Amino acid sequence: MKRVALVTGGSRGIGAATVLRLAQMGYDVAFTYRAHAAEANAIARAVEELGHQALPVQLDLEDLSRIKPTVDEIAEKLGGLNALVNNAGYVQRIPPEELSLADWERMLRVSLTAPFLFIQAAVPHMKRAGFGRIVNVSSLRALTGSPHGVHYAAAKAGLLGLTKSYASVLAPFGITVNAVCPGFVNTDVNREQLRERGPELVRQIPVGRVAEPTEVAALIGFLCAEEAGYITGATFSINGGLRMD
Repeated sequence: MKRVALVTGGSRGIGAATVLRLAQMGYDVAFTYRAHAAEANAIARAVEELGHQALPVQLDLEDLSRIKPTVDEIAEKLGGLNALVNNAGYVQRIPPEELSLADWERMLRVSLTAPFLFIQAAVPHMKRAGFGRIVNVSSLRALTGSPHGVHYAAAKAGLLGLTKSYASVLAPFGITVNAVCPGFVNTDVNREQLRERGPELVRQIPVGRVAEPTEVAALIGFLCAEEAGYITGATFSINGGLRMD
């Protein structure tokens, strides 16, 4: 059966690894990117080399008005939509006393409002297909808070509430909704922090290293699989034992 996935922020890091993982699982994959066109085109070629369709779409998630038309266009071009991975986001390290209202609102717009709108736009296509997998990429900071990114932690915690709410509503339609909370991952977003504090951070992680994007993508891929149909409303921590629930 033909399956189509959409990954936001799919040109680098966890998103790129997820795009390739889903293609390996048999999905045709659309993915959004904001600015890294060369990386996006390289990922698209890698998907096509795996024998599947790829559709990179340039999209700034701050432009909320473009989200529904983009989702509908993807579904039309690729023949439906069966999986959505809300991965796109950004990190801003700033002390709480220096956080402006503009900083706060931009973080919530990109990291919480945009995922909500992607889900809202994707659900009708999944209902028509009778199959859907939604994975929201949250963060360890949603579970622990963050002294240098209160807006980031708040937005990512909001994703967990969004996940549980949609899971309860969509379960009767064969659509599952789950969240993944990565800890420290070897990506561009974390590169500066790992360069500055890498040894100190690694000493705190029981497994003794940071994660690779492919490891997070493997978890996301499983949650998008047919076999994960009895898992919904769950939050999965993938942090090397840094926080054990």
